[in-house]
Amino acid sequence: MADTTTKPDTLELSRLFPVPREILFRAWSDAAHIKRWFSPADCTVPEADIDFRAGGAIAVCMKLPDGTLNWSRGTFTEVTPPERLAFEGGVSSDGKLHFNVHTLVTFTEEAGGTRMGVRQSYELFDEVAQNAVSGSREGWRTTLDKLAALATQLTTPSVQGSFTAERVFAASPARVFHALTNLEAKSKWFAGGHEQEILERNMDARPGGRERVQGRFPNGTVSCFDALYFDVVPNRRLVYAYEMHLNVVKISVSLATLELSPAQGGTKLVLTEQGSFLDGYEDNGSREEGTNFLLDRLGASLGGPGPVTSPAQNCGAKS
Repeated sequence: MADTTTKPDTLELSRLFPVPREILFRAWSDAAHIKRWFSPADCTVPEADIDFRAGGAIAVCMKLPDGTLNWSRGTFTEVTPPERLAFEGGVSSDGKLHFNVHTLVTFTEEAGGTRMGVRQSYELFDEVAQNAVSGSREGWRTTLDKLAALATQLTTPSVQGSFTAERVFAASPARVFHALTNLEAKSKWFAGGHEQEILERNMDARPGGRERVQGRFPNGTVSCFDALYFDVVPNRRLVYAYEMHLNVVKISVSLATLELSPAQGGTKLVLTEQGSFLDGYEDNGSREEGTNFLLDRLGASLGGPGPVTSPAQNCGAKS
């Protein structure tokens, strides 16, 4: 067993990343980014909370391959963008503190990119801590592999795209508008099918109002639709902007316009969407496919979908 105050050698390492140091600093600054990279290859980060300022709290939960949850809780002691940051705190599992750690991270411009240096010192309290620290260099190696992949994504330009979808429904414009703007009515069709567990749903369909739907898929992925309405003309038009998140990572920002008009004894709906996909997220047409899936569900909720009329050609990148 390690002594109560065992202090192993300080760990020092560095790596050159082919990106500006502002990108690497950004990867440390946001909980959504931390969850994507701050763990060795065989571990994950299911929870993280970051208050990125000197004196702010940092809490990161690392899930080990055997299911053990190791919590690192502490405080940022220095945040100097984009040059240095430091934090200190303790690592625990099942309520037992295993070791304290002080971490200093530096970001230095070099030819070809940014050299990030990491310096860690430890104070160990038990054998679990001894085992964890002895493997820290290898753990950091695969952790930085994840950071390199994220940094590449963060330097990828956003991808723009647009599409138009049309339907004719055997229902009046008033009924279709109700299904688009009433929480109970929209709940019958606006979700990812029966396999998605709805975690949150609220709606205020008026100019300046918001709508939010959060759901969990069987594989554990949590999606979040967060919209702001700009124009609401009863039985005629809706215009709103929305963000989409997957596991708290913002993947896109879009503007949607829905136009309703009488047609063939029912209602013609024309939906036009323009979007920006962010930080290397590859949609590959799934947004357009998902929208058509939802419109079919809308039709079914109204008593059966009408025929698709003159589907518009998708232009530019897939959205």
